[in-house]
Amino acid sequence: MKNKDWLVTDDGSFVLCQSARKWDLLQENYRLYRFLTELEDILKGASQNIDVEVSYLPNIRMLVRKLILNSYWVRSRFSLPNPQTGVSVEILYDELGFPFTFQTVSFAPGTKSTIHNHGTWGVVAILQGEEKNLLWRSKTPVEIANTGKCVEQTGEIILNTGDMISFTPGAIHSVEALGEKPTVTLNLYGETDPKRRFEYDLEQGKVVRF
Repeated sequence: MKNKDWLVTDDGSFVLCQSARKWDLLQENYRLYRFLTELEDILKGASQNIDVEVSYLPNIRMLVRKLILNSYWVRSRFSLPNPQTGVSVEILYDELGFPFTFQTVSFAPGTKSTIHNHGTWGVVAILQGEEKNLLWRSKTPVEIANTGKCVEQTGEIILNTGDMISFTPGAIHSVEALGEKPTVTLNLYGETDPKRRFEYDLEQGKVVRF
């Protein structure tokens, strides 16, 4: 199946979702400002709980697909990975009071992230290359005491060009860029709650603020 859409939830569960058909998304002169307006309309008045987020994430994934399909500017707006860090970030929209993070990220082949959550909902689309997502769940205090580990792996998803993955705020993952050329992703996140965003040290069994 091409253009796979995934949803990952706080407990490390993941499910393959129905993806919008391309011919339903074709729209002439669909530009960034239309996308941003429609995004705000979807989220207007939505309360921040997992059930609501799961219900509106399909609409946000559809919007992201529509933008990618109709906007060459978005598909081509990225930088090559930094030779020192292996990562490059290009902010696509930034305005005072704008609560969302919208950017492209480039990863050099083999680049790996830490184990982390985002403290908000997120949608990531693969514009180029391929990426491995390892999925995790946070262990209970008793499990941590017994095992010395703060998280447990629940699965693995390989994303290819055209695939998309979405997250609820507490969903935990780590990322590795695969293949021989840079992986480029389009990343959209809601307003981060710093108190809910964490990084997980698998070796030390520690959870720290990201």
